[in-house]
Amino acid sequence: MNILSIQSWVAYGHVGNAAAAFPLQRLGAEVWAVNTVQFSNHTGYDGWTGQVFTGDQVSVLIDGIEARGALPRCDAVLSGYMGDAGICAAILDAAARVRRANPGAVYCCDPVIGDEGGGVFVRPGIPEFMRDRAVPEADIATPNLFELEYLSGQGARTLAAAKQAVARLQAGMRPGGLRSVLVTSLRTDATPADAIDMLAGEAGAFFLLRTPLLPLSVNGAGDALAALYLYHRLATGSAAAALSAAGSSIHGVLRRTAEAGSREILTVAAQDEFVRPSVAYAVMAV
Repeated sequence: MNILSIQSWVAYGHVGNAAAAFPLQRLGAEVWAVNTVQFSNHTGYDGWTGQVFTGDQVSVLIDGIEARGALPRCDAVLSGYMGDAGICAAILDAAARVRRANPGAVYCCDPVIGDEGGGVFVRPGIPEFMRDRAVPEADIATPNLFELEYLSGQGARTLAAAKQAVARLQAGMRPGGLRSVLVTSLRTDATPADAIDMLAGEAGAFFLLRTPLLPLSVNGAGDALAALYLYHRLATGSAAAALSAAGSSIHGVLRRTAEAGSREILTVAAQDEFVRPSVAYAVMAV
């Protein structure tokens, strides 16, 4: 499996490509990583150094990959945090170029906009771009609860409402595509206080994965989860199987992270969780 992953990079810690590439490689995928930013560390810290790349810089790298004759062998494009509007356009252009070379390739958009408590944390114009242009081109979308509500234009605080929001989002995704949606960090009125949910929807079916709530707050878990869901959805052809595998793996990594008291997810130290999760959580059809 060959995956073109276009997202942020940090030298210290694990977010963006620094969270997504290694789990994919550990599972056996080739990852062609194109970075949208080069930061010293993620912005959850008090400060950071580095720069945001331009859309032209991203496109030049895609040109070079294309010149190698590689795009017909690309199975998927994965995108995450987008530093500015120019990069957004470059990512959609990359997805279009891959699809022209390989019509069977899929585009997985992790629509990074914001989260509960913190609200929107991306630059002005990017939330609208995600809603109006990126997600409509996607085959797979992996919003968190906050992003699902923004993108769908409705609340999702009950399970029924969350399913309605997913269906509304799916209706606007690429015609003829998978229209597979994974909702992360889901809490509804049906979620126990000591648990957290994930919801996957595809082809009219919905699946729920519930795992124990862990006492930690880290960055990068969503980036890794989007990559894992994409990989397992392509490998198995099943949204339910992808949800179980990806959710079980990320919970195992986060459990190990919480036990260690680490500020960064233990992508390397807990790498076996990506291949053989210590606990395999079952999904429920809902």
